[in-house]
Amino acid sequence: MKTTTAEEVKARLDAGEKLHLVDVREPHEHAEFNIGGILLPLGKVQTMQIEDIEDLRGEEVIVYCRSGNRSGQAAMFLEQMGFSNVTNLTGGMLDWQAKYAQ
Repeated sequence: MKTTTAEEVKARLDAGEKLHLVDVREPHEHAEFNIGGILLPLGKVQTMQIEDIEDLRGEEVIVYCRSGNRSGQAAMFLEQMGFSNVTNLTGGMLDWQAKYAQ
């Protein structure tokens, strides 16, 4: 599984790059703070309810969660389901907010 950091993702977003971000946290966590990813909780990934991202199988998909643990699990599941370019955001939103929250 590939990994990336908050710094790398933020730099890519700031450069105007269109990224396929997938937030595997729960809806209340997503509502509190997110970086624009598609909400797809880990439970849905584990039960293969991935219709929202089915068309991204051949694209780079960056998964994130609160700390990087759930997204690491999600990345492994997605790879097993045939997603060929999955990257885990290490440190998750905790790291992102520590570095970039105003």
